[in-house]
Amino acid sequence: MTAGNKELVGASTAILILGALRERPSYGYEIVRQINREAGGIFTWQEGTIYPLLHKLEKQGLVRAKWEESTEGRKRKYYSLTPDGRAALEEGARQWESFHRIILRLAGASHA
Repeated sequence: MTAGNKELVGASTAILILGALRERPSYGYEIVRQINREAGGIFTWQEGTIYPLLHKLEKQGLVRAKWEESTEGRKRKYYSLTPDGRAALEEGARQWESFHRIILRLAGASHA
């Protein structure tokens, strides 16, 4: 990942995590796998990097955590969106869409 990619991904981490939780609650490792799958090799997250972000989102009231037993019988901490988290995701996505359109216009892209 280039330095520019790291900066873009860094600025997007909360939206990426909230987006991964949009459909259903999930646990850390599965969130990382989902984001990496969606990234298609553009960037790769390691499992350990997500937990501080999840804790921060929880403190901000954007996600809720709940321990549940997995199908394998061990407990996992599942995260789900709160109403504030869903609103933050929608607002963040709108902001990124606007930013994307500005970049395309300024870069002279034909489909802006």
